[in-house]
Amino acid sequence: MQSNKTYVITGAAGFIASYLVGFLNRQGIDHLILVDDFSRTDKEANLSDKKYLQKIERSVFFDWLKTNTSPIDGIFHLGARTDTTEMNYAIHEELNVVYSQRIWNWCAENNIPLVYASSAATYGNGELGYVDNHDIVAQLKPLNPYGASKNNFDIWALKQSVTPPFFAGVKFFNVYGPNEYHKGRMASVIMHAFNQIQSKGSMTLFRSHHPDFKDGEQIRDFIYVKDIVSICVWLMENQPSNGLYNAGTGQGRTFVDLAKALFTALEKPTDIQFVETPIDIRDKYQYFTQADTNKLRAAGYPTPFTSLEDGIKEYVTEYLLMHTYVLFRNHRLILLVYHLCVGVSHRH
Repeated sequence: MQSNKTYVITGAAGFIASYLVGFLNRQGIDHLILVDDFSRTDKEANLSDKKYLQKIERSVFFDWLKTNTSPIDGIFHLGARTDTTEMNYAIHEELNVVYSQRIWNWCAENNIPLVYASSAATYGNGELGYVDNHDIVAQLKPLNPYGASKNNFDIWALKQSVTPPFFAGVKFFNVYGPNEYHKGRMASVIMHAFNQIQSKGSMTLFRSHHPDFKDGEQIRDFIYVKDIVSICVWLMENQPSNGLYNAGTGQGRTFVDLAKALFTALEKPTDIQFVETPIDIRDKYQYFTQADTNKLRAAGYPTPFTSLEDGIKEYVTEYLLMHTYVLFRNHRLILLVYHLCVGVSHRH
């Protein structure tokens, strides 16, 4: 990407978007407008030492756009309400649908390319597979309001006759990696499992309540955050066909695989305990996810994905064990020590 271009990044203080800021900084790109609710102090370290032009509060972003006279070359819309356990659809709708529609309309009116975060949560139980086919979007049955809100925006976007000059809705699968410390119970299972192992030498996984899956053999498509942002940047830079693109590795892995990789990275003996899946989420629990990446590869995306073992090893040894964030100064990788409050929580 050209270093003199200016990009807007929403959700900029969050997990994936803050990593994107650092990723772009490493490429010499620092003409960045960061948009978020910056009132949360637990996210401040995500942006420490990163280079950008200015921060804009989410609530006044559209007012700022009306008065801004500087060129904008693209928007990465990664801001969202991501709590999959929040059952009030209206809370998700405000950010994930209505706010996203306003961003879309502004991009369409001003001829600005848009890359936005969709989600694999749109696929529900995977009854129709995990293929980023536009023909099935309206038939998908997400399992929670978060997934429904993401899918409803995808449905709306695909129906629009007036669009940005380029748009891509990126369906994130199970993302893990640095800068997720603030996410609490919504952090990746890898971070929670790491905390468990460090505190008691073992980790817990949910038992299977599905006859086709043994305990711990539930499957997810885990993808390292640097692969996610690489996809987003490639889409913005190359602008293939408009539409939805899966962002997973294309290789589902079991939770037992994940656990073994964690214990190996920590050089500790594997010790897995199984607990009952809470009754209130059993009927909303996904037993299998695996991205079909054929569309992304056919569009020309060239970069190999990080294996689960390699991603966990890097995340554990370079970040979690050191309680560090990934930061960038003068385009060189540096590390900032962050004293993480280790809690023993559990989420798949």
